[in-house]
Amino acid sequence: MVEYKEVQRMTQWWLWLLLIGVAGIWVWGIIQQMIVGQPFGDKPVSNAGLVISSLIPFGLIAFLGLASLKTTVTSTKIAIRYTPFINVQIDRNDVLKAEIITYNFVGYGIRYSNQYGTVYNAKGNSGLLIYKKTGSKLLIGTQKPKELRQVIAKWGVLIS
Repeated sequence: MVEYKEVQRMTQWWLWLLLIGVAGIWVWGIIQQMIVGQPFGDKPVSNAGLVISSLIPFGLIAFLGLASLKTTVTSTKIAIRYTPFINVQIDRNDVLKAEIITYNFVGYGIRYSNQYGTVYNAKGNSGLLIYKKTGSKLLIGTQKPKELRQVIAKWGVLIS
């Protein structure tokens, strides 16, 4: 039975503003070159090259729009799904201890940190830091630290 579920998306306004701004340059270039008939830039590429290169920012926008960090906790495991990258499950018996922490910026996505081990973060600065019995660590970002704390407290591994 699922005791906790959270889905996070990358909703940082500045990130989207940057991506849409960059994509807007390609839209402007396509309009200028293909519709108005004015070459775009000092060394314009072909119309096909302009359209093909526009797939980079628009693909990145689509990719980030679909990406999400899903955390599910049951009485026996924590499941982390970072769509479309990974699907990790941590068995309760593999957890030595865990704590809810507030951290400084560690980046977005899937990262490695000397301090926190593998980091799964979509936004914010709160997370569940898990110390595994193998000696490795991992950090799962959360926007609901109080709710996650209550569920993990039932496992008897929560510190601080």
